[in-house]
Amino acid sequence: MAGFLLQLLADGLVTGIGIGLVAISFTLYYATTGTFHVAHAGLYTLGAYMAWWLTTMSVPFALACIAAAAICLLAGLLVQVLVYDRLDRTDASPLAKLIASLGVLYVLQNLVAILFSPDLLQFPTAWRGGVIQLGEVYLSYAQLVVAGSGLVIFAALMAFTRLTMAGTRIRAVASNPFLAEITQLRPHRVYLMVMAIASAIVAVAGAAIGFDQAIQPYTGILVLLVATIAVIAGGIGSITGAFVISIFLSVLQNATLVVLPGRWSIALTFALFIAFIVIRPRGLFAHR
Repeated sequence: MAGFLLQLLADGLVTGIGIGLVAISFTLYYATTGTFHVAHAGLYTLGAYMAWWLTTMSVPFALACIAAAAICLLAGLLVQVLVYDRLDRTDASPLAKLIASLGVLYVLQNLVAILFSPDLLQFPTAWRGGVIQLGEVYLSYAQLVVAGSGLVIFAALMAFTRLTMAGTRIRAVASNPFLAEITQLRPHRVYLMVMAIASAIVAVAGAAIGFDQAIQPYTGILVLLVATIAVIAGGIGSITGAFVISIFLSVLQNATLVVLPGRWSIALTFALFIAFIVIRPRGLFAHR
């Protein structure tokens, strides 16, 4: 029983790290622009399928992830320029941006389904099924890819936002867009920057999670929903909070499988989130 619980916790930890990548990329964009970028789930899906397609052409998985990140980076910039920037110039409401983002999401998801397949697809890489043993816990090579890439990208993003001039500029715009505008920080250029970074990160997340669990066109929205819960519970704008809460939620959801069916463990996670928001609506890691 103890070994089974440890395995569930380890699996939840790995899944949480993968979802944490989606959460930190989403919070980076949302905290900076104030736009609820639902199309982020579509870029997640696009990244996974681009990586899968390249690996079917015998491209090494690492190179396929880099190429998928580049493709999603360009796709994200197109969304920013052709959709969000145009809406900003017309002083569109947040609701209008949300509806436009939903439209982009459905276009991306259905385009992927048409071009590839609405069915589950597995990466053809042979070594992904290899397993290592750590005491009573077994982890596949694919899970190690998720955990390793997630931790490296999280650390890199934290260093970028805290130690570089570009990161300081992003935090300044997120803190006060109006003041950033009058001090010539050019917020719309910053919006392009954060869209590029967020799109590349979520593409890697989609590829890594898909490498571990398989891919399907319409699963991205559920992943984004859990990531959004982590963003809110962790504190809007807190990259650390979004990442930590993503891991906590995934571990909790897996741990409850010991006593509850899978469908009830998801319900318990959402119930806990509602209670948390009622008690601490600003989030666990929020700061002034």
